[in-house]
Amino acid sequence: MVNIKTKKRRLSKYLTFSLFIAAFLYILINAITIWNYSDKDERTTADVAIVLGAGLSDGKVTPVFQQRINHGIFLYQNGYVKKLIFTGGFGEGNEHSDAWVAKQYAEQQGVPAQDILYEETSTITQGNIRYAKAIMDDGQYQSAIIVSDPLHMKRAMLIAEDAGIKAWSSPTPTTMYISFKNKMAFLARETFFYSLYKIHR
Repeated sequence: MVNIKTKKRRLSKYLTFSLFIAAFLYILINAITIWNYSDKDERTTADVAIVLGAGLSDGKVTPVFQQRINHGIFLYQNGYVKKLIFTGGFGEGNEHSDAWVAKQYAEQQGVPAQDILYEETSTITQGNIRYAKAIMDDGQYQSAIIVSDPLHMKRAMLIAEDAGIKAWSSPTPTTMYISFKNKMAFLARETFFYSLYKIHR
């Protein structure tokens, strides 16, 4: 006869295994969702484009950030949006904020200063979008196109929805995450943060 202690051990092992499988499936489903959403471009006319920050290198926009800024400029120059909102605060050791440097870059590409808005407070995606929403509220802008790297879009759009932004997704058509290794690393990172955000919300 199986004693009570043995039954408890078996039950504990079963529950542990079941939780592991459930967690694995949850993460896997999220990863597939992020991947499938990555090329979803919903670009349409909107009041603003919110360009999510991606840091600086030696005081200049990183290649990743440059791709995002360029896409925002494309949306502006082709009549999809009336204003650009750049996001991103001060990285460690940087004299200027990510958003301010992005603004200077966009002006050099011909975007009028009066059509560029920016926030210099955020350090993470949630902050990017929350402070961009405050700018939208101040200017009475009703709709936005969210711009970021393809694999970042699912989480960004969920955060935008929670912030109460009427938003559409428009990922960068090109990305610096080209190699399989880089894509998988980015996907793993996004899956982790997306999963945590879904649990937290």
